[in-house]
Amino acid sequence: MAEKLTPRSEDFSAWYNEVVLKAELADYAPVRGCMVIRPYGYALWENIKAGLDRRFQETGHVNAYFPLFIPYSFIEKEAEHVEGFSPQLAVVTIGGGQQLEEPLVVRPTSETVIGHMYAKWIRSYRDLPLLINQWANVVRWEMRTRLFLRTTEFLWQEGHTAHATKEEAEEETLRMLHIYEDFAVNDAAIPVFTGRKTESEKFAGAVHSYSIEAIMGDGRALQAGTSHFLGQNFARAFNIQYLDANNELQYCWTTSWGVSTRMVGAVVMVHGDDQGLILPPKLAPYQVVLVPIYHNDEERGRVLEAAHQVVAALEGAVRAKLDDREEYTPGWKFNDWEMRGVPLRVEVGPRDVEAGQVVLARRDVPGRAGKRAVPLAGVREQVVEMLSTIQKDLLERARKFRDEHTWEPKTYEEFAEAVQQGFARAPWCGDAACEAAISQETKATSRCIPFDQPEDKGTCIRCGREAREVVLFARAY
Repeated sequence: MAEKLTPRSEDFSAWYNEVVLKAELADYAPVRGCMVIRPYGYALWENIKAGLDRRFQETGHVNAYFPLFIPYSFIEKEAEHVEGFSPQLAVVTIGGGQQLEEPLVVRPTSETVIGHMYAKWIRSYRDLPLLINQWANVVRWEMRTRLFLRTTEFLWQEGHTAHATKEEAEEETLRMLHIYEDFAVNDAAIPVFTGRKTESEKFAGAVHSYSIEAIMGDGRALQAGTSHFLGQNFARAFNIQYLDANNELQYCWTTSWGVSTRMVGAVVMVHGDDQGLILPPKLAPYQVVLVPIYHNDEERGRVLEAAHQVVAALEGAVRAKLDDREEYTPGWKFNDWEMRGVPLRVEVGPRDVEAGQVVLARRDVPGRAGKRAVPLAGVREQVVEMLSTIQKDLLERARKFRDEHTWEPKTYEEFAEAVQQGFARAPWCGDAACEAAISQETKATSRCIPFDQPEDKGTCIRCGREAREVVLFARAY
């Protein structure tokens, strides 16, 4: 733990990998491209799950579970879907020592198997809308992997809904997009851009795809969540029909949407610094860590008694941990918890006991500037208030960084330079060939088409033809 991290400014990729490993979020699995999520990292993921799941249930969604294995014929039913996922599929051909009559696909996403079940369950307009989410693992055979950001197997949630009308399904698609935005901003303290994906970037089989796009600490973009309007594509492929109020048979309109453990990587890369993680209080496994400081047994008794008083005062208000490990020095503990990104450290020593106080040290504000002595009698209120301030300040700091790294270039040369450092908001002609050329020449991709489009879109940043839309471009993970 005492080893220094590679500075972010020197090698951001190396810094990220070191933080994930040293903070014990995850480790490499013996299978290429897979990861082991360690308890601290899983606790962070569970807090992400809790924040999202609460929002899902508040909007009428319920959780279920669908099989890991999907018949290969299901994948083939939706042509665009199979074409999009074919290179990433993991396929099982032998089971129980026998050649399978039909190969099974290890779930890359569940539209097909859920479509099959919806066709059995939905009979009447009275069965609609059907709003189901599942928390699961999926497998996509990635060639280039990175812990949390892109792994062969990862954890996620995937929502799948069926509706009677196109309008209801489109409304659901956007509702879930904005739920993701609300979570990213208010829980993860990550400001995001929202918008529609271009045709070349949309989900395979969707009519429209939408995403939330965040900027990482190195200026690269990360797609942090997606929501897809599937139209009737999967309903027709899997015969998901219902009898309407006039007793006429209609195809359903469906949606799907998901956020994955990639969000853990986003939290690391947006907020971390050269000392390690900085976790937003709403997601931190421990919001507060108490470190007692003493030099002999006499001091130990008094200090630990005061520390336990603080723990009791904080109970029910925050997630607090008393680090009373005898085998480590206070300085070692400070470094350890800084690496792990605990938002607030509470220090209590013999002098603090005599003064009836404790010292609060903010993780996001280094050195003396982040420290403040507060009376022991009012520690609960002071800690809750400081955690709220940290949550707010992290968001504002991230928003400032995003805005300072978002440009509106006037020439293609300016555009090419801008996307090496962050987002470029630029007019585009709508031609997929022009979009592909931009990617080839600059390594930037279209992240989304923001909802706030200007009336006069000007001319395409690359080819000079009349622009159809203003698009957000960036190099991305």
